[in-house]
Amino acid sequence: MRNVMPPNESSRAGALRLHGTIARDIGVRIVSGEIAPGRVLDGEIEASEQLRVSRTAYREAVRILAAKGLLEARPKLGTRVSDPRQWHLLDPDVVSWIFTGNPEERLVKGLFELRTIIEPAAAALAASRRTAGHLRLLRKALDRMAGSTLAVEEGRQADRVFHSVLLEASGNPFLASLTSGIAAAVTWTTIFKQRKGPIPRNPLPDHERVYRAVAARDEAAARAAMTELVRLALLDTTRGRSGRGRRARFGSARRQEPLKRSAARPPGRR
Repeated sequence: MRNVMPPNESSRAGALRLHGTIARDIGVRIVSGEIAPGRVLDGEIEASEQLRVSRTAYREAVRILAAKGLLEARPKLGTRVSDPRQWHLLDPDVVSWIFTGNPEERLVKGLFELRTIIEPAAAALAASRRTAGHLRLLRKALDRMAGSTLAVEEGRQADRVFHSVLLEASGNPFLASLTSGIAAAVTWTTIFKQRKGPIPRNPLPDHERVYRAVAARDEAAARAAMTELVRLALLDTTRGRSGRGRRARFGSARRQEPLKRSAARPPGRR
């Protein structure tokens, strides 16, 4: 028998999906610069009517965006788009919103600079601190990547696991706390660089070199292999981007439009 969700649970799940969709749509417009920093958004009543959603759904979406640093809501002053310096750029949702459009080049390079700082150091630490369990997880992730490729979700999931396990294997809880952001960066840059065609080369050997160095407990080799992996990934991502992303200026003012986006009218709203 099909498991039917109780009516109240179904409505709650629908509301969760709705305000998540609203938050995503507004978030994409903010990080692309379409809604500029400092802009005060329409009031709750007007915005919910424009979006054709309930005030509750819109209010929850604003809370999501405020928690990610994109919006600042103050009594009597309204809801204002925050300065980009306040944005939680490594939040997985924010990373995905950035790469939904055409991010400007300095954002792409900045993300890879962060990876170049973090991941080679984590790989070196993992070479000295990894356990047999970590090696098994890394090997399994590589085998899944080889069987699926990064062109499909299963392969990208395996890639996320590989990079996440390395951060965990570093034995440093502060590095491990960056796992969700780094994993999101790995995934969304991979998706982004395949928009106009397949990746021009197979990145699996780069990962294999990291694995072999970690397995051999060779810290210097692990650091060097991961540095090269990230460098080549950046080249794959930026190849052929001449002019791409220049119009979507991060934090810049563009033509402002009302919040009239796609969220569906919830049941019972007229």
